[in-house]
Amino acid sequence: MSLPAFGGKAFAMSEGEQKLSREERLAAKLRENLRRRKAQARAMGDDHTGQDALPKPAEDG
Repeated sequence: MSLPAFGGKAFAMSEGEQKLSREERLAAKLRENLRRRKAQARAMGDDHTGQDALPKPAEDG
């Protein structure tokens, strides 16, 4: 019994994806990531905006 030289995902890309250049693939992934992050930020809402921020230093006056 012999195993194939290359495993699973090496040939899983569709024909349309194979024709895209590296720059086009990267640009598409960046756009997808940006949309996902914006959706996550909208889902969190404004009520969580300041919780992770550092506290402002007290002013000595």
